[in-house]
Amino acid sequence: MAGIYIHIPFCKKACTYCDFHFSTSLKMKAEFMDALIMEIDLRKVVFSGQEVSTIYFGGGTPSLLTKDELKIIFEKLSDSFNISERAEITLEANPDDLTFEKIAEIKESPINRLSIGVQSFRDDDLKFMNRAHTAENAIQSIVMVQDAGFENLTIDLIYGTPGMTDGAWIQNLHKSFDLNIPHLSSYALTVEEKTLLHQQIKSKKMAPLSEEQSARQFEILMREMSENGYEQYEISNFCKSNAYSRHNSAYWSKDNYLGLGPSAHSFIGNSRLWNVSNNTKYIKSLSAGIVPLELEVLSERDRYNEYVMTSLRTKWGCHVSQMEAEFSKTINDGFKSEIQKHIQNGLVTEDKGVFTLSDDGKLLADRISADLFLLD
Repeated sequence: MAGIYIHIPFCKKACTYCDFHFSTSLKMKAEFMDALIMEIDLRKVVFSGQEVSTIYFGGGTPSLLTKDELKIIFEKLSDSFNISERAEITLEANPDDLTFEKIAEIKESPINRLSIGVQSFRDDDLKFMNRAHTAENAIQSIVMVQDAGFENLTIDLIYGTPGMTDGAWIQNLHKSFDLNIPHLSSYALTVEEKTLLHQQIKSKKMAPLSEEQSARQFEILMREMSENGYEQYEISNFCKSNAYSRHNSAYWSKDNYLGLGPSAHSFIGNSRLWNVSNNTKYIKSLSAGIVPLELEVLSERDRYNEYVMTSLRTKWGCHVSQMEAEFSKTINDGFKSEIQKHIQNGLVTEDKGVFTLSDDGKLLADRISADLFLLD
């Protein structure tokens, strides 16, 4: 299975916590479109003869694309790749962009899945995050897309924000239940360098985030989702009725994917590639017919570390049989030895050669993976 990710590097405003690549100026949007079409043309050989089963528009804010811009992109993709008739095609959208007219335009396109950046159903949280929408906008946008016939949708929610009580977090979750959302991705608020949130904490304009609050609200998240019929198929992702994100699931299973647009990453074979994270450099390079990317061929150690990190995050877990087929006996023996202490501590469970994290282990997922990594 192959997937395509397209990074749209524009936003109306900067959220306090976001460190993704984007620009709040749209003045280079036309030049970006020309460069993106050129990149698709130059990289169409990547999946020659291979069927593309997922396409994901991320960002940035892909819902800023016009009807005509989406049409141009889809026509080029269709001409350049063998796209499955059953492909999952996702567009990330902000609630404030999802007007009745915008939803009608999206409905006419090949897009069949929406990822709505709600983040919270509380106005206090949204103001803190510097989001462009209100809680009422979020609710209305979800109702409108459902009324338009979009059944395959997901929303994002953030926990651990200052001032969010456990009760308020539960109310946030129950609002998504009331709206009958089939898929939910939920993340702890984190402090990334070069963000406004990082600057505010560094300058002591606000207190550091509470790790205790985030851990507690993650436990609430797991409990509430389970009690309301959702399956936690990846640490931050929950769904009903097998409504898995096929695109993200492909990431975790190490399927090939092609990243298009500035800052987009690709994984092809045993190589990882990434485009320059600069709109001007991206456009200038592609105007000369050159894809501005860097490439890293992953060593056996790198591939092992990535497999451990990604597989342990999912319900499907880390398989001894797959590891034995891909990695040396030394690596496998080291893994089997090191993971025993986490089994004994109740953080990891094993069933017929498949290792998965317990609920307690999910709280320490990064630490457990790091402990199992091979170092230089």
